Amino acid sequence: MERKLERSFIEVCNFERAKHRFPEIELNQVLNAPADGVRFPDSAGGFHYEQSGKQLSVTSNRFVHWSTSGDSVWLAEQSLDVDLTNNGVKIKFCHCAVLPGGVSIQETTNNVTVLITTNRSVHRLPLPHPRGLHTPASIFTDVGVRLWDLQGPPNHAFIPVQAGGRTGTSPSASAAWLDGQGAARYAVASPAGGVLVITLPPRDSQGSASSVVLRRGATLMRLSQLMAGWINVALRGGEQQSPGDSALSLAARELGDDTLVFALCQDHNLRIWSLRERTCQLEADMLGYMPVCEEGEKQVSGQGHRLRLLSSATGLLAVVYLAVPRGGQFIVLQLVVAEDDRYRLDHVSTLFTTQDALVDFALTSTDIWGLWVDDANATVVKYIGYDNTDADGWNQVFVQPPPQEEVHIEADQDPTETYLEALFSPLRFTASAIGNALQIYGRGSEDMADMPRESLKREVAALVEDQMQSSVTEREFSQDEYRQLQVVFWSQFYTCCLQYQEVLATPLALTVSPHTAAIRLLKKGFVSFLLPCFAVDHLYLSKGKRLFSDEKRCNITEDAELSRDVLRLVQCLHLLSDAVAGDTANEMERAVAERQQSPETATELVLDNLLANDHDNIISDIQGKLQYVRFPVLAMSVLLSEMDLETDTEDVDEEPPAPDRNDRLYGSTTAVTVLCQALGHMATTRALLLRDLLILQKLYLRLGDAVIPGGGEQLLQIQQTLIPRNSQLLYSYLLLKHFSQSLASSVPVDKINAHWQQRSVLGLSDPPPVDCRQTVVELFYQTVARRAIISKIYTQQKSPTVGKALLPWPHMVSNIVNLLAQLLWPSNRGFQFPECLMANGQYTQLREYVRLTEPWCRVNVGSRRFVLGLCSLVDGEGNEALQCFQEASMEVKKETFLKRLTATEDEDAALPPRLRYYNKVLQLLEHMGHSELVIQLATIANTEAGDDVRSQAAIWTRIFKHQLDLGHNSQAYEALTQNPDSSRQLDCLHQLVVVLCERSQLHDLVHFSYVNLHDKVVSIIESRARTADLVSHNYYELLYAFHINRHNYRKAGTVMFECGMRLGRELKTQQGLRKQVNCYLAGLNCLRLIRPEYAWIAQPTSGATYEWPSASPKTNHDGELANDSVRRQIDILELKDLEKEYMLARSRLTLIQHHPSYLAISGSASAVEMVSLLVQKGLYNCALSLCQTFKLPLTPVFEGLAFKCIKLQYGGDEYQNETWTWLAANQPSTVITAKTSSATEEAWRLLESYLERYSSPNAQHHRCVISKLLSHGVSLPVWLVSAYNRVDAAALLRLYLNYDLLSEAAELALELVDALLGKGPQCFGTGKPLSATAPPVWLPYTAIDQLLQALCKTQANAGLHDKLRHKLDEYHKLVEKTSRLKILEAERARTSGSGHKESKQWRTSDKHNLSCTVASHEDAHSTNISIKLNKTN
Repeated sequence: MERKLERSFIEVCNFERAKHRFPEIELNQVLNAPADGVRFPDSAGGFHYEQSGKQLSVTSNRFVHWSTSGDSVWLAEQSLDVDLTNNGVKIKFCHCAVLPGGVSIQETTNNVTVLITTNRSVHRLPLPHPRGLHTPASIFTDVGVRLWDLQGPPNHAFIPVQAGGRTGTSPSASAAWLDGQGAARYAVASPAGGVLVITLPPRDSQGSASSVVLRRGATLMRLSQLMAGWINVALRGGEQQSPGDSALSLAARELGDDTLVFALCQDHNLRIWSLRERTCQLEADMLGYMPVCEEGEKQVSGQGHRLRLLSSATGLLAVVYLAVPRGGQFIVLQLVVAEDDRYRLDHVSTLFTTQDALVDFALTSTDIWGLWVDDANATVVKYIGYDNTDADGWNQVFVQPPPQEEVHIEADQDPTETYLEALFSPLRFTASAIGNALQIYGRGSEDMADMPRESLKREVAALVEDQMQSSVTEREFSQDEYRQLQVVFWSQFYTCCLQYQEVLATPLALTVSPHTAAIRLLKKGFVSFLLPCFAVDHLYLSKGKRLFSDEKRCNITEDAELSRDVLRLVQCLHLLSDAVAGDTANEMERAVAERQQSPETATELVLDNLLANDHDNIISDIQGKLQYVRFPVLAMSVLLSEMDLETDTEDVDEEPPAPDRNDRLYGSTTAVTVLCQALGHMATTRALLLRDLLILQKLYLRLGDAVIPGGGEQLLQIQQTLIPRNSQLLYSYLLLKHFSQSLASSVPVDKINAHWQQRSVLGLSDPPPVDCRQTVVELFYQTVARRAIISKIYTQQKSPTVGKALLPWPHMVSNIVNLLAQLLWPSNRGFQFPECLMANGQYTQLREYVRLTEPWCRVNVGSRRFVLGLCSLVDGEGNEALQCFQEASMEVKKETFLKRLTATEDEDAALPPRLRYYNKVLQLLEHMGHSELVIQLATIANTEAGDDVRSQAAIWTRIFKHQLDLGHNSQAYEALTQNPDSSRQLDCLHQLVVVLCERSQLHDLVHFSYVNLHDKVVSIIESRARTADLVSHNYYELLYAFHINRHNYRKAGTVMFECGMRLGRELKTQQGLRKQVNCYLAGLNCLRLIRPEYAWIAQPTSGATYEWPSASPKTNHDGELANDSVRRQIDILELKDLEKEYMLARSRLTLIQHHPSYLAISGSASAVEMVSLLVQKGLYNCALSLCQTFKLPLTPVFEGLAFKCIKLQYGGDEYQNETWTWLAANQPSTVITAKTSSATEEAWRLLESYLERYSSPNAQHHRCVISKLLSHGVSLPVWLVSAYNRVDAAALLRLYLNYDLLSEAAELALELVDALLGKGPQCFGTGKPLSATAPPVWLPYTAIDQLLQALCKTQANAGLHDKLRHKLDEYHKLVEKTSRLKILEAERARTSGSGHKESKQWRTSDKHNLSCTVASHEDAHSTNISIKLNKTN
């Protein structure tokens, strides 16, 4: 249980982390004034708002402090609740010097008025009251635009200058205040005696400045009289006034309708003037209150006298400090109004002090606070009650010691790092001191102190390195020499910083808030706060006689005898502290904190060293004092209990803000710094106490019966109980000390992503930006602890008017520091501090926290292992992180942090805690991309799932996913098969297919066994194939390989045909056609590998076509998913059907390859249309193949080629180049092209080859070619005529007649008749000529008759007509002759036959021959020969 002494205080310095730059205002109203060389000592003061102690007030915990130096005034406003913006200003008065105490700040309803007095002028600066501003804004926000308020006549007046202008005649003291009407009054002490009061009228009035002089023996003197009097004084040597009348300290107070001006003069008299009466109401000699006053003291002027007034419940107190050679003293007087309205001073007390260099003092309702500087230039602060007349009754304030003059560097420490750590510790140097030192070395500017901490450290390191390099000659150094050189130059810079820090630490004033009891020590460079000191800290800090003089007030237990034992133990601790100080103490702390050596072991080494080097007999003195301790175990237990902060509560819960509470209480940077440094001071003090106490306990064990006769049981209790407890407390306070001095750091760039991923998974709120100039304890207090602590303090208060309650600073700060220490205490169950470090990305500090607590702390073991795992994850140490997470899982059911981490309200709430924990960690590992760790931890978590199918399915799904991410396809497939949930298994299978396809790892995908999953795999791939874009993904090829690998050729063929159909519809490009051809070809090959009766596929006919070209099969006109619920009919396609599709697709591809512009046309062209397009572009081979496949007539092909030949024949050279292109595409391999042949010849030769290759019944192809040629008037090639004569000369004759080629027809008829007569029958394919033994022959008599008739009509063809008629006659004769011979031969055969049957057979045969001849003639339309045969018969 913590105890605090209400009247014991320590100093906590509010070191600035960055130098504040205030706007500067320069006033130059005294033009061309001579410089009088007057310079007053620096001074400072403070102002506290009237409602600064009320929680909900705008001015809660708000104050203004100021300082003067020469001609400048610095004004700054601070708040302990919020950080004020634009909270300072510097005002410079040219040719003037600000008087000591020449600044006064007064508060009215709507304004805060600053009254400033210089040696030549007075000024009034009205500022808005904080209640009229926004909360973060300071009253100095717009001070720049209020410059006219200082310069204008209503707010400015000059002080009359003494005639003669003698040196040293400037006023030396002043006081300023606002009266009840709002007028500003300034009381200025004249160096020749008397008080000048200058009055500035209220701001809203039209009056001008006025002045009066208060002098002894006069009621009123005008300014002119005053001037004359000053002149007389100068001329006559001061007949009227003596120098002793000059006021050293002034004060004023309004009483009723009058104002009393108090003046403490050099002649040791206190004079009270009535401003209304202009008379001295009272004069009292202060030396009369001294017990013994020597005559010499009366003759010495009191240059150091001070005066302060205080309004108390009993009246007005006047406290006078007399600086006399024998020592200063405070005289407390009370002003009393007698019945006759006269004033008198009642003596309250006289308080003596041995200090003689008083800087300032302040008053409270009960105490006097004094500020001194001793002979060693050290700050001394003491306080005493008004009723304490004992000279030793002053209470010592434990001020902050200056930084150590030398930095101790161990052999294994780097001097640069050690000095930088000493310079930039939060409790040693201000930024201004370091910045000033840099400027002295010629490196940096005034803005250097504003730099970030890391940048400033680099500048300092670079400076020392440059100094070292520039001061030595170029030669090699040994490591020891270089180290020694580093120490020398670093020591020089460190000494320079010490000197500047000493200047900045010069005390100027002491101020006490009457509303909050907050005590501040105003120094030249910063502001210190005096905080209450806890009892145990007070005991250790109070040394020598002070310890036993405070015995009554230092009791920390109600047992008086036990309290004396405690004091005797503490006295021994003081002796040990002096003996262990220095290198030994540093080594012990490093051994415990850095090398993690146990405190017991380190203490044994220290004690051995003390015993071996006890030259001053310290151990003997301690042994002598320990013999008077009656109950050492109880006394030690009391001390340990006072320092043990372990509580039963797990966490301090934060309550939501309430309207009657100040949720920003103590939230400013100033409050954060002060409170956390108070914690650090407490931790440092108690760590030293516990160190010395542990040494003392070990010494007890060494001395044994010499100090505890027969105390074996007590010694055993010390060894088994007190020493372990002491060691644990020492560990804890060293931890608090370390982190109260460790600065926070920003999250490294390479760890930002990992940090935010952790925050996202763990559900942490967004923290504010980390200020790298604050310690991690300050970061914790600002972000987490403050609200929780304030909430608990509010909860503990029982008052129903919490919002209106006062804020007593000593009480509040003690509770806050104590509660903050409890939150940080590692042995408590709360885990908020490490959680805060984790949330703000302080991974280095978090590792250090775990390292420092791991050896000894048995609380939150699992939580520490968990956060260590997080640190390892961020640092890329995955295996170490996994081990930490596993170890943390054992404590999930026990520790609050892990319980909160795994708490959930969803369906996982029913899971076991450890399984929920594993799920959370798995999510974290997944977000940070550690797939291998996920697999390992999921395998472990699977053992926790037990028979929970849902959990097992989730775990196997995770394993599958991350095995797949790592490319472990076989392991992923194995995890898929182990999944007990069919739906998740199907999802995993789908993902496996998709991922392996995207990675092109198709071999694994095809060759997995897929036991009981074959159909699902096929369904997935088919679904992907039918929905995926064929350009980027072609799952059909995968499906084809899948079926081929399983010898399912019909399925493989079906897949390829479907792919080809889709390619034809969706990918109408040359590449798409090429793929389509390959698909059809692969499908044909598959079907040819199976038995013919199974060589078929099923094709859906409904939904296989689309409304417009390039339409998507997956979406409709509006881009929405198409409805696929239409029932589809099935068509069976056989091998021949696939061949047709293949040939059509290949024809399209061929056409596009030669003529890409036909892509759009050919895409939807039928076979007939494709033949036309191919013929048009000269692709005759392809066209002929297509015609044969689809059983189309070849006539269009031959006609087209014939037309090409005609164009070449008569088209000229322009067609030659184009011709060679399509000739090359159609050139058969069997045709040998002559080198000198032309394109025309090659085209005719191609036509000839086609006619030979593609024969047809009745020579249809020849006929169409000849018809095409004749229709264009082209003469027939000889080879074509010869070829057609051999096939059907009669048809050629008819073609000649159709195209009126009578001469060619006549020649052909003559040749035909000649062939029958035996002249060249081989040219017509008639076989043998007409004879009795040869088969029957015939002539196209109809055509010949038509020819004869046509020839006879023109005279030009008469010769041909006659010639043909003659030739026919010759033929007819031969026919008749041959017929007779046939008949005779038949008759002869009949008569020589052997029977009726044979005769009948011969008759039948003869008749058959004749009928065949006639039939042949009828077929040839030869009416004439038929008649002749009938006659013959």
